[in-house]
Amino acid sequence: MLSEERHSAILELLENKKAVTVSELTQILSASESTIRRDLNTLDHLGKLNKVHGGATAIDKTYDVSEDDVATKELQCIEEKKAIGKYAASLIYDNDFVYIDAGTTTSCMIDYIEDSKATFVTNGIAHAKKLLSKGLKTYVIGGRLKQSTEAVVGAEGICNMQRFNFTKSFLGANGISTTVGFTTPDTEEAAMKTEAAKRSMITIVLADHTKFSKVFSVTFAELRNTCIITDQLADKAFKDITVVKEVSV
Repeated sequence: MLSEERHSAILELLENKKAVTVSELTQILSASESTIRRDLNTLDHLGKLNKVHGGATAIDKTYDVSEDDVATKELQCIEEKKAIGKYAASLIYDNDFVYIDAGTTTSCMIDYIEDSKATFVTNGIAHAKKLLSKGLKTYVIGGRLKQSTEAVVGAEGICNMQRFNFTKSFLGANGISTTVGFTTPDTEEAAMKTEAAKRSMITIVLADHTKFSKVFSVTFAELRNTCIITDQLADKAFKDITVVKEVSV
């Protein structure tokens, strides 16, 4: 098989599977590992795929500057968010002082918090209502309310948060990159997330598989300073930088 034919076959496989390993490609294409690795290097340099440890992943929409509203996000990756949220809720203990970031995945986490004596702080208006409906001790951060995400943001919100010291914070993210860390498109929301991480003993980011290898406008935390809970991790390079827990859907 000519190199051009192998390249086309590799890209076609990635289009369908989103991720492939070197061993898979050697079997499918009847080529040596060294040949496949050269092919992946070539395609990576051409910007046709993302070469990762042991294989390659498809290139999605890597860079973005905007985000969907809450109603749209609630319809995306529903089962994945439930699985992530359920596991995250199991990490909360009665003596915890917890910050819960606004977002649809963190909202799913609240559904699985039962009979907890922990104290909760949030910048999400809908989150605060859910926590209260469960009879949980709840504080809501004050500040400017952002309509599209229903989150409290801004300088006043950061100032209010500076009174607190959290045992754990659970944050959402729009993008996760090995090079630039956790990102989001809004500078004010990023500032709130940064402050929460700074004031937490443990910072945990809840993110489904669609958030990886994407970059948005503003970085709010480095990978090495957090843990990640996700449903599926195609690029194992993230595990070289921080703790990543994959949960079953």
